[in-house]
Amino acid sequence: MIRSFGPAEFTFLLEAARWTLVLSLCAFVGGGLLGIVVALMRVSRNLVIRSIAAGWINVIQGTPVLIVLFLVFYGLPFFGLRFPPLIAAAAGMTIYASAFLAEIWRGCIEAVPRQQWEAASSLALKPAQRMIYVVLPQAFRLAVPPTVGFMVQIVKNTSVASIIGFVELTRAGTLMNNVTFQPFWVFGSVALLYFVMCWPLSVMSQRLERRLHAGRRS
Repeated sequence: MIRSFGPAEFTFLLEAARWTLVLSLCAFVGGGLLGIVVALMRVSRNLVIRSIAAGWINVIQGTPVLIVLFLVFYGLPFFGLRFPPLIAAAAGMTIYASAFLAEIWRGCIEAVPRQQWEAASSLALKPAQRMIYVVLPQAFRLAVPPTVGFMVQIVKNTSVASIIGFVELTRAGTLMNNVTFQPFWVFGSVALLYFVMCWPLSVMSQRLERRLHAGRRS
């Protein structure tokens, strides 16, 4: 029986949007924790550690996020590791986000003026202390706008998780279209919900960037 697209169907999409936000949050938190480790490895003085971090970033950035999800969901069972769609999607998105966040934060760390590094060295601070107390606080200020901007990409890229059976917003839209056959209203509503989730982040990123530039001029 063909259903018409109405309030109940829109509510179904709205509930699915919550899982999009849950997956986005998991990807950002997990990717952030892994990304900061990779970023610090990327600026290490040890050539081997730098090379490992650079290899991780290059491989992940050069691989479509869909392939990463396939490797986690379909590849790991060959090694006896099976995960439900939510865990597999969160793991795959975490790996994807970690490479991009690591490169963003690596650039911000290296953007801290060398005079600050030298001043910290003159205070006889150990390398870890220089990073924690001098470099990272300044790099954090530089990293906020691009990090918030990348969160928009995370939200939109969660749509590929529908391929492995995770029912987020895009998957819910496909299911709803199969029972209503009203793609304009269904996917128009899906697009509207993505816009509602992403637009505030875009505005926040732009405002933070303008504020940062104003702080530099002052």
